[in-house]
Amino acid sequence: MLPRQVVKWILVFLVISPSLFPVSVSEADSSYWSAKKRHMKKKVHDMFYHAYENYLTHAFPHDELKPLSKSFTDSLSELGNLKLEHLPQHYNGSALTLIESMSSLVIMGNNTEFERAVLWLSENLNFDVDARINLFECNIRVLGGLVSAHILATDSANRLVQGSYKNQLLTLAEDLGRRFLPAFDTPTGLPYAWINLKYGVMENETTETSTSGCGSLILEMGALSRLTGDPIYESAALRALRRLWSMRSSLNLLGTTLDVTTGEWIEYSSGIGAGVDSFYEYLFKAHILFGKEDFWRMFHSAYLAVQKYFRHGPWYHEADMRNGKATYWQLTSLQAFWPGLQVLVGDIAAANSSHREFVHVWKKFGVLPERYLLDHLMLHPTEKYYPLRPELAESTFYLYQATKDPWYLEVGESIVNSLNSYTKVDGGFASIRDVTTMQLEDHQHSFFLAETCKYLYLLFDDSFLVDRNYVFTTEGHPLPVLSSWHDRLPEAYIPRNWTFLPSEKQARRASAMTLQVCPATSLDCRHRCQQVKSACHIPDARSDHSRTCIYVTDELSNEAQQSEGRKLSPIIHYEGLKVSGKKKNLLRLESAPHNNEEIRVMEDSGIHHNSSWTAHQ
Repeated sequence: MLPRQVVKWILVFLVISPSLFPVSVSEADSSYWSAKKRHMKKKVHDMFYHAYENYLTHAFPHDELKPLSKSFTDSLSELGNLKLEHLPQHYNGSALTLIESMSSLVIMGNNTEFERAVLWLSENLNFDVDARINLFECNIRVLGGLVSAHILATDSANRLVQGSYKNQLLTLAEDLGRRFLPAFDTPTGLPYAWINLKYGVMENETTETSTSGCGSLILEMGALSRLTGDPIYESAALRALRRLWSMRSSLNLLGTTLDVTTGEWIEYSSGIGAGVDSFYEYLFKAHILFGKEDFWRMFHSAYLAVQKYFRHGPWYHEADMRNGKATYWQLTSLQAFWPGLQVLVGDIAAANSSHREFVHVWKKFGVLPERYLLDHLMLHPTEKYYPLRPELAESTFYLYQATKDPWYLEVGESIVNSLNSYTKVDGGFASIRDVTTMQLEDHQHSFFLAETCKYLYLLFDDSFLVDRNYVFTTEGHPLPVLSSWHDRLPEAYIPRNWTFLPSEKQARRASAMTLQVCPATSLDCRHRCQQVKSACHIPDARSDHSRTCIYVTDELSNEAQQSEGRKLSPIIHYEGLKVSGKKKNLLRLESAPHNNEEIRVMEDSGIHHNSSWTAHQ
């Protein structure tokens, strides 16, 4: 046996060694995650090309791949058409998946294939077809894909052979945009949900549309106007958006469906999921892209209303726009985009909280089911499918960009592994019909290449974004933030308006937009916590789930010092709760005051998922 003195010194060395070699430990950790990111980047790269090459082999130039039968579907006229009504007889596809894949090809560095796609579409794509299409779906997938690809083809990266591109994609995009315009010829300016690309609005066309359907057109049509110099496209989309906003309730809530001729609501219940989701997304992204202050004002009011009336802790239910009362308690897979939007707003704490709940559901089933009933803690009896949706991967990407917390890399790895385990087949990637049995469905949606693979790739390799500033559309197509597109550049981008905020480690520059979205507050919660309404300080309508502030101090109260009779660690005062810990910061927490509640600490540098304290009443 070793002498007792030697053992003692060995133990001392083991205790102090981490502080003696901090650089080597840090470098080892960094090296591990760098290797992990390279490995996962390769896996996502292979996923994309497995899907893309099978599409080219078995489906091109039709719209989408059927990976189980290794055939195709001309699905553009089926998108949003749940009853499969009025399907065209002689429509042979518009190479939808190829259009959707172009920006992903650029992000993955394949300029050769990108050029091949550009030239093929330039010579073969034609929209003069007798096909009734969904305006919203065609806008975000086809128009957005063409506009984004045109921008990538003409930027300073010189991706195409000189002289081979003469704005053919922009010409196609403008042709499509003009075919959209008859849909806006209504008494309200709200567009029809359906339009025939060749003949315009059909006789006896339905007048029902969704909030997303008429409120999520401004990015693509606005970009088309900026590129062509013709304001007609942006004006039509903007008129519809403003009319839609005028129909909000006194609570600043909107419904889900409405009539475009009468301007009356049909469905008063809504949430942040299907039928409404991209409306909120486009309000904020339009503010970034075009710089209009009214976009910000609309978004800010809408966001506060969502946080107040739809939120229940980390979850979001649906509510009646007229009175704010909860209607449907359900999680839908489309809601998973919301944390990503909250990251852009600056509400990182709320984004992290909701994101973790989605991750929990993903891990429970292996993928994210289309609809999960929160009040019964069970799957929806009929909507058990997973169609390769990208929203969770999207929010994971944004949260990692904001925090650099490697836990999000682990989430991304879990998503990649699930997709390869459950959905990869010899002919591509198949949707899941039932998440309880993992029974597959013969459909590879175009958004799997446009969004799911793209956001996973960017999570592990964001080199495309270095020294560039993009807004991604709701279909994942990048649009650049350009000063020339702004009526007035948002103040966040004007250096003279930058301010500095003190930090314990270093001074961190904060933009005026950051202060506008999430204003600094000096709230004192030791006596009475003042709740401030802003995009990052908003209580929900339920008293047991209101977001409040908590104050961390290194100075214990006299009562605590005397009762313990010894020096204690800092105390967090939180509405009757006290938490011992070692950090010092001003925090915001959204949670219900229950025993043994986990409190996750947000620092200036981001979220540290391993820092968790337990609260006791």
